[in-house]
Amino acid sequence: MASDWLEIRAGRQAYERIQEEGLRPNSIELLMGASGGPKWFILQGLDRYLFGDFFANRQQPLDLLGTSAGAWRFASLGQLDPVAASDLFVRLYSSQTYSEKPDVKEITDEARRLLHEYVPDAQVDAILQQDRFRHHMIVARCNGLTAVEGRRQLLGLLGSAAANTVNRRWLGRFYERVIFHHPQSTAAFSRGWQDMPTSYVPLSPDNFKMALLATGSIPMVIAGVEDIPGAPPGMYRDGGITDYHFDVDLSAVDGLVLYPHFHREVVPGWFDKRLTWRRTTGKHWPNVIFMTPSREFIESLPYGKIPDRTDFAKLDAQTRFDYWTKAVEQGRRMAEQLHEWIATDAIREKTKLWL
Repeated sequence: MASDWLEIRAGRQAYERIQEEGLRPNSIELLMGASGGPKWFILQGLDRYLFGDFFANRQQPLDLLGTSAGAWRFASLGQLDPVAASDLFVRLYSSQTYSEKPDVKEITDEARRLLHEYVPDAQVDAILQQDRFRHHMIVARCNGLTAVEGRRQLLGLLGSAAANTVNRRWLGRFYERVIFHHPQSTAAFSRGWQDMPTSYVPLSPDNFKMALLATGSIPMVIAGVEDIPGAPPGMYRDGGITDYHFDVDLSAVDGLVLYPHFHREVVPGWFDKRLTWRRTTGKHWPNVIFMTPSREFIESLPYGKIPDRTDFAKLDAQTRFDYWTKAVEQGRRMAEQLHEWIATDAIREKTKLWL
């Protein structure tokens, strides 16, 4: 019996819709992508299928919501050849090399170099001038000690982590969620979010790349981005701080939400990783289609795990590159399986109710 490399769980509303009509590209109104560094490599096959096939003939706008690596993945969409752009991103990301003990400056310089090669200025214009794929990227605007660079920033991180442990809403005392959005979008799906201070900034040629860099600026690892044009003055950092895997109200989305994810669990914010009682479920997201690798898929990977940032320290450059390349290649099995299930209508049977 062939293995299922992909698991699909859906909230009640999404499950019933799939049972009625299968999975159709025009039923999806929002595509989501989470933070997680190189964990996204196993999803690149799905990205190639979605960007280049599944959504190929879609005409009405598709909203994209990403933080950190999720927003970077989606920066392929709207470019002249999104599949080629995604392939370029995975090649640039996987081939990064650093000195034995890289500092913040070295890592930041590498991130800027990668960004400018992956998203040239001409492609920024292409992304903003089209309306089929509407980008929304979340960035955290920092307050107090979380806004400073150097060791004092750690005090701010510890304080915000402690506050978050007591009440996730208290993160709003340390960070403001800023949603940079496509100029032709009102980000209507997020206007009811009241869990923490949230503001909105239209994307432009002047701020697109700065916002994209900021949403991936991991505290204490990559320097924050200051004073982004069009946004309130201040220091901006990784959007995963507030919205790591998301725990937001999606009831304003008219259609369905498609969420390919590398993890079986949905961790709301960066500081919730060890708070195992704080997870998002299908009960809270009735209109979400949640796609994840199966346990069999993960066990088939080298080392029996998906890539992560610790690989930079644990593996030499060539070993890491070979491992990540294999993870990308094997991830394409999930895409092949999804394509087959949609084409044969097996998607109805394969989709399980997300409780």
